Amino acid sequence: MMGPRPVLVLSQNMKRESGRKVQAGNITAAKTIADIIRTCLGPRAMMKMLLDPMGGIVMTNDGNAILREIQVQHPAAKSMIEISRTQDEEVGDGTTSVIILAGEMLSVAEHFLEQQMHPTVIIGAYRKALDDMISILKKIGTPVDVNNKEMMLKIIKSAINTKAINRWSDLACSIALDAVKTVEFEENGRREIDIKKYAKVEKIPGGFSEDSCVLRGIMVNKDVTHPRMRRLIKNPRIVLLDCSLEYKKGESQTDIEITREEDFARILQMEEEYIQQICEDLMRVKPDLVITEKGISDLAQHYLMKANITAIRRVRKTDNNRIARACGARIVSRTDELREEDVGTGARLFEVKKIGDEYFAFITDCKDPKACTIILRGASKEILAEVERNLQDAMQVCRNVLMDPQLVPGGGATEMAVSHALTEKSKGMTGVDQWPYRAVAQALEVIPRTLIQNCGASTIRVLTSLRLGCRHFLLKFWCQI
Repeated sequence: MMGPRPVLVLSQNMKRESGRKVQAGNITAAKTIADIIRTCLGPRAMMKMLLDPMGGIVMTNDGNAILREIQVQHPAAKSMIEISRTQDEEVGDGTTSVIILAGEMLSVAEHFLEQQMHPTVIIGAYRKALDDMISILKKIGTPVDVNNKEMMLKIIKSAINTKAINRWSDLACSIALDAVKTVEFEENGRREIDIKKYAKVEKIPGGFSEDSCVLRGIMVNKDVTHPRMRRLIKNPRIVLLDCSLEYKKGESQTDIEITREEDFARILQMEEEYIQQICEDLMRVKPDLVITEKGISDLAQHYLMKANITAIRRVRKTDNNRIARACGARIVSRTDELREEDVGTGARLFEVKKIGDEYFAFITDCKDPKACTIILRGASKEILAEVERNLQDAMQVCRNVLMDPQLVPGGGATEMAVSHALTEKSKGMTGVDQWPYRAVAQALEVIPRTLIQNCGASTIRVLTSLRLGCRHFLLKFWCQI
């Protein structure tokens, strides 16, 4: 008699692996990802040149930007790339360091897995080491005076020195600090610094890098809708809309049956009356500038031009929000709901300039702008893209310091100090978990070791000197590469 037929849970083409083989494969994948960007760490880092899926060139030493362009199949490798993306979103910098550190942490765990140590024991020791590391970092950290501009510029400069824009580090640092200070917003004791929403970077190819600046206001890549509208307005009254200034169209196909000629004339008249009513609603609050996210019909342009009102159409929602925050206006959804308090009077100048082949609208000299535009100039699109990535890192570093004003030494000093402290603590531990705990201390040395290798110095000699320095000067003296 035949036994019961096997139940197929997985697809027949599915391959399932488990045990030590999978653990070894995961560790190898993580080490491979870490090795890709190992040479991108530190002030002597080398840049990578990649081709993106669209055929464009990406030239960068930013870990997240490199890994974002890499197509991988292995789930562990995908998790490593996800770590880099999360670091970039939450912290803004240190994407290369976090991948190298994660790869080394897995690498030192391989030895314990070979000795049949259970993964739960290793993870428990790692978590204990993490808690101890945080307490050590709090002891090492020194408070920062965020109102001291010179000190803030030095901190931002230390983040920029490893980037492509270190030649213009003074300019980049001042741009980053000005932008972050501009968008800083405090209400009811809660501090908010939303760089992504309110500090827009506009890249304009051409010109010199020294021409880059932070505007006390907003710039959008738009021109006025009618050639006879004013392109220069001082102290403008600004109205922001997210509704269209044109006759409403049917949602889908609309049929109108007309039996008399007068009916067609009446329909045209109704359209004209509707547009006229919209424009009269706008004129009631006496604006100088109307900006809308939707379209403006030719007839509406005609009425607005006759009333000496300048109009800009099809502005992005994000740009409209920034303009509202910079000039104190409120975005209105219906023209008949416009009130005097919805009009923005915070800007002192509206101007349309032609840069290269394109027109740009500037709303500048705002009284208290809580949003800004950073203008970047440079030789090519590739260079500007890299400068933007570096500037975003600098702004994130500045934001992090303002949110939590604590500073720890760089150049591998912190990693060596924490490594030494963990090693000393592990000597007093008993049980199996002391060995993975000590391995964490060993793994932390990968950051200074990589910095030394990328500088081309003698790894053994410099690392030995650092270990001696940490032994004698721990928590008292910053001993770095």
